[in-house]
Amino acid sequence: MDSRRHPENVLVTLSALFWAVTLVISIKYVLVVLRHNNEGEGGVLALTALAHQRVAGKPKLAALVIMFGIFAAALFYGDAVITPAISVLSAMEGVTVAAPSMAHWVIPMTLGILIALFLVQRHGTGRVGGFFGPITLVWFLVLAGLGLNSIIETPAVLAAVDPRYALQFAVEHPHAAFVLMSAVFLALTGGEALYADMGHFGAVPVRIAWYGLVCPALLMNYFGQGALVMRDPAAAANPFYALAPEAWLWPMIALAGAATVIASQATITGAYSLTLQASRLGYLPRIRTLHTSDTERGQIYVPAVNWLMLVSVLILVMAFGSSSALAAAYGIAVSGTMLITTLLTTLLAVYWHRRRRYGLLALMAIVLCLELVFFASNAAKILHGGWFPLVLGGLIFVLLTTWRRGSALLADDRSRLDLAMDDCVGSVTSGVARVPGTAVYLNSDPDRVPGALLHGLKHFKVLHERVLFTHIDFVETPYVSAADRLTLRDLGNGIHDLRVRFGFREEPDLPEALKGLKAHALELDEMATTYVVARSNLSNGPGRLRPWRAAVFVAMSRQADDAASWFRLPPNQVVELGTRVLV
Repeated sequence: MDSRRHPENVLVTLSALFWAVTLVISIKYVLVVLRHNNEGEGGVLALTALAHQRVAGKPKLAALVIMFGIFAAALFYGDAVITPAISVLSAMEGVTVAAPSMAHWVIPMTLGILIALFLVQRHGTGRVGGFFGPITLVWFLVLAGLGLNSIIETPAVLAAVDPRYALQFAVEHPHAAFVLMSAVFLALTGGEALYADMGHFGAVPVRIAWYGLVCPALLMNYFGQGALVMRDPAAAANPFYALAPEAWLWPMIALAGAATVIASQATITGAYSLTLQASRLGYLPRIRTLHTSDTERGQIYVPAVNWLMLVSVLILVMAFGSSSALAAAYGIAVSGTMLITTLLTTLLAVYWHRRRRYGLLALMAIVLCLELVFFASNAAKILHGGWFPLVLGGLIFVLLTTWRRGSALLADDRSRLDLAMDDCVGSVTSGVARVPGTAVYLNSDPDRVPGALLHGLKHFKVLHERVLFTHIDFVETPYVSAADRLTLRDLGNGIHDLRVRFGFREEPDLPEALKGLKAHALELDEMATTYVVARSNLSNGPGRLRPWRAAVFVAMSRQADDAASWFRLPPNQVVELGTRVLV
């Protein structure tokens, strides 16, 4: 749009932006979606688990919810890869405003910052956030101040708050409005990360930060840029940096760089959390996860994800070369995730909020229509880079569903081969020599005798005097209380059936959980306890998975963290018994 011939076009753009931020972020996410937390946890997987609980009695709908949730999670990985690339690259492009001769340094500086950012992840997100947090506060205050100063010079820009500017333009110029929406959408891309980070801070602090600082600062800066362009159309080339006095240019570039590090940090840690949740919900194998804080449970580091993301981000920067080129790839990943979040929230409005159902449905219908336009507008850029997050999301979707399907088939095969627990515990153990101590058998199927016990009896002909068949279940809630952690059932003859529950956000420490047996009048001697783990060695064979999918499942299983490390078992008290399984 030509702001020299049509100054009202600035008002049209700002009007569309203001109402998009208001409806999608301020109302949908901050006011409505933050209410749909899974015991304090946010994010698309937590929302999926919550929606799945509500429709569990409708198998087809429940399966559809899971499918949408998995695909949204897959798209989030695309967002997590693109965000650091586009954020740091756009900040470094500000160097060309201050010193055009340094344009050839933009890519090397971007790569250097990104490498440093991923290298420091192993030291913990708390240190990164603690260092850059105060800088971010200064950043938003500076944004607000610069924007307010420009608005004071041209107060006519505030007329853009009137939604009729955007609506009239959409009616009179539908094609131009459709193109405009993909640009406006870039102002909304942090909404999903805002919801995903709710578990770290709580809904109330997020709302206070958004309504009290972030939203006003952003809108004042956007309106300030619009006011500047109305005064000087030439500033449209780079209105953000043009808004600052010339003497402030280099400090603004430095501040922008620091702010983009925080934005990147949010999506990187979001990818870590999503990976951990997916693993504990059964959509990924056990992945090595390091906890970087002794006091904050959510501060984790996943080495495999970190290095894969770093390689992907560096390739993206070198392949696309500019933030404007990356913008096409960015929008479709985030808009797809937002759209699925809206659908899941609408489903919850139908099955949960009985009293406020119709009001919520009306609001979600408006937001859904708007987000469909956003998605369609971004989809028009598929050939210009939008294909990347779709391909990446599709690949991750295949990995998640393959692991889920393969694990289910493997568990089914084990259940058919193993013996029913209630029918044969006595017959299997009768007449067997007993030795002192306690044996904890990890049992994937709580209704079957663990195969490791049968193999052990076959080879060793002895059994411990106390045996715990231990089934560990990751439930669809983030945390499990101590009272609900353990369920113990005496099967007789010194054998017990033990169920241990962990939330999908918890660190599965089995020895620590077993200390809770004292409440069940059963106390273990830690030094006389042996943990028996079954290890399945998978190989391709005539199974129920297609050959290519079986190969993917086998490859993923070989990358899985071993059960002893995953459940934090004492290394010198673990016995592994292996079997070969064809998939």
